[in-house]
Amino acid sequence: MIVRHLLVGFVLATGACTSGAPPLRTVIAAPVESACSTPAARLSFDFEGASFSRCVIEGDREFSVLVTPEHQLPINPSPWYAFRYDASEGGDLTVHLRYVVGEHRYAPSWSDGTSARQLDVEVSDDRKIATVVLPAGQATVSAQEIFDDAQYRKAMARWAKASRGKLLTLGQSHGGRGIGAVRMGRTNALRLVVLIGRQHPPEVTGAIAMEAFVDRIAEMMAGDPQFTDEYQFLIVPQVNPDGVAHGNWRANLGGTDLNRDWGNFSQPETQAVRDWLDALPEGVRPVLMLDFHSTFRNLFYVQGDEASEQEKQFLAAWLGGKEAAFPAYPFTIERRNANPGSGTTKNWFHQTYAIPAYTYEAADDADRAGTREAARALATALPEALEALNR
Repeated sequence: MIVRHLLVGFVLATGACTSGAPPLRTVIAAPVESACSTPAARLSFDFEGASFSRCVIEGDREFSVLVTPEHQLPINPSPWYAFRYDASEGGDLTVHLRYVVGEHRYAPSWSDGTSARQLDVEVSDDRKIATVVLPAGQATVSAQEIFDDAQYRKAMARWAKASRGKLLTLGQSHGGRGIGAVRMGRTNALRLVVLIGRQHPPEVTGAIAMEAFVDRIAEMMAGDPQFTDEYQFLIVPQVNPDGVAHGNWRANLGGTDLNRDWGNFSQPETQAVRDWLDALPEGVRPVLMLDFHSTFRNLFYVQGDEASEQEKQFLAAWLGGKEAAFPAYPFTIERRNANPGSGTTKNWFHQTYAIPAYTYEAADDADRAGTREAARALATALPEALEALNR
C-alpha cells in the first residue's frame, strides 16, 4: 500500500519512534502505534472522526503526528488530522503535524467539549510541518470542527419534525452504516429538489452551509402549504459516513472518491442514491440538484454555455447579482461545462435530467456565522427562483 511505504520511509529517514523509544532524531526502525504516551501526556486517535495518522514521541511534552491519506494519492489533497490529548499540569504540549503526503491546509480547531477556538500555528516554509502549542488538560484538536454522525442524526430528526418529513435509509455503506436521508414535502409532488453533502469527509464548512440551508427549507416547508404541494426535497447530508467516521481525506472505504463515481456507480453509497431516484413514481422527477462541498474560497460551480435558457434564468434569479450581497460571505460564480466521464455529481445530474446541478463550495476558512446567514438567505430565495424553471 502506497501510504504504508511512505510511512515506513518517513520512520526510517527521520528516526520516528514509538512510545518509550528514543527521540525523533535517533534512527529507529520500529512499528508506528496509533497512540503515544509519556508520563506527562498522551495522544490518541480513538474516536469517530479521528485521522488516519500515527504519532511519535520527541520528548516528555513533545510529539509528532504523521499526517497521511487513507489510500493512493488523492485528487485535491485535503490533509485531515484529528487527535485527542491529555496533558498533565506543568507546561504546554507541543505537537508537530508532519505531512508525509500533501501540505498543511487546515488551521487547527481546539475543543474541550464546552468551548472551542481556532489555534495559532507555526508553518514551515514548505508547508510540510505545522507546529501547535497546546495548554495542559484534555481536548481534541482537528483540522476543522468535528461534524460527526451524532450531529447529523440530530439535524435530520430536526428537519423531519419541522417539515413533517420522513426519515429514510437509502442503503448501506461499505462499512455497514446507513445512508441516511430526509424526504420533505408531499411524496406525489412532481418537482423534486435533491440536496447532497459530505462526499468528501474534511469539507466541514460545506456541511455547515448545508445544515443552515436545510434548516431554512424545513421552516418554509412547514409554513407554506403551496410550496409543500408543488415541491418535495430529498436531503442526503452525509453520503460518505464511513469516510467521516474514519477521518478520511477524500474517499470511502472502497478507496473511491465518490464525487468521481456518478455514472459508474461502482460504490454502494452512490448506488443507494441512484436506486432511490430510479424508483420515483411516474411523473416525479428532479428539477434541481445542489452538492455541498468546501474548497479554498466561496463559490458556485454551475453549468456553462451548455445551460438551457430556463437554466440560465434560474441562475440569474437565484444567484445573479448576489456575489457581494453578504458582507461576511462573498462568493463567485464559475460556469463550467460538463467534462464527459468525470463522474461528478454536478455533471451526472445535469446530463441525466437536464436540470441545474450546482456545486455549492464554502471556503475552508469561511466565517461560520456568515456562512450560515448566507445559506439561510439563499434558501429563502429558492422557491421564487425555482419558478423560472416552470416558465
